[in-house]
Amino acid sequence: MGDADPDLDRARQGDREAFGRLVRRHQKRVYAAALHLLGNHSDADDATQEAFVRAYRGLASFDGRADFFTWLYRITINTALNAMRSGKRGAALAAKSGTEAEHVGGRPEALGAEVVAPDVQREQTGEVARVMTAISELSATLRVTLVLATIEELPHKQIAEILEIPEGTVAWRVNEARRLLRLRLAADDDDAPAPKPATTPAQVRR
Repeated sequence: MGDADPDLDRARQGDREAFGRLVRRHQKRVYAAALHLLGNHSDADDATQEAFVRAYRGLASFDGRADFFTWLYRITINTALNAMRSGKRGAALAAKSGTEAEHVGGRPEALGAEVVAPDVQREQTGEVARVMTAISELSATLRVTLVLATIEELPHKQIAEILEIPEGTVAWRVNEARRLLRLRLAADDDDAPAPKPATTPAQVRR
């Protein structure tokens, strides 16, 4: 257990202002996790609010053996999983447009690319949308584990604590998710129409 947090101690005693400070401290990361899992802002907002409500109601049962954020993150992930399994509108991560893909983490800059011409940006955003669509077709458990490991960039040990599974299971899920993604994307490439042959200058003169 880490150092004592005065706001956490006060919140556990019923201090709503202290809990409000905890919310403000962790809200961005909780929202980002919900958005990466659910794929749109409306469902991410709902999941974020529900996660904090559950956390407030469950403070009395928080024994401090885990880090507070790990405990809160676990609640967030479970809330998002419930939303995905309930068949809500935003359960799929598939990006409906280039703008949606950017919000889920598809900005060219986020992929380590420089700002380039608009047509190249559209191609990059389309590729991100394609990957997000493939991720959305994974099982909920594989999807969650992959998002936590690759988008949230959490270490396997923390993911294991959040999901309450062995680290070895985390590693297996990440590898399996990546394997299935490679197969899915390769199948998409095989189904893509063949490019039209380039027009040569001689053909233009004819």
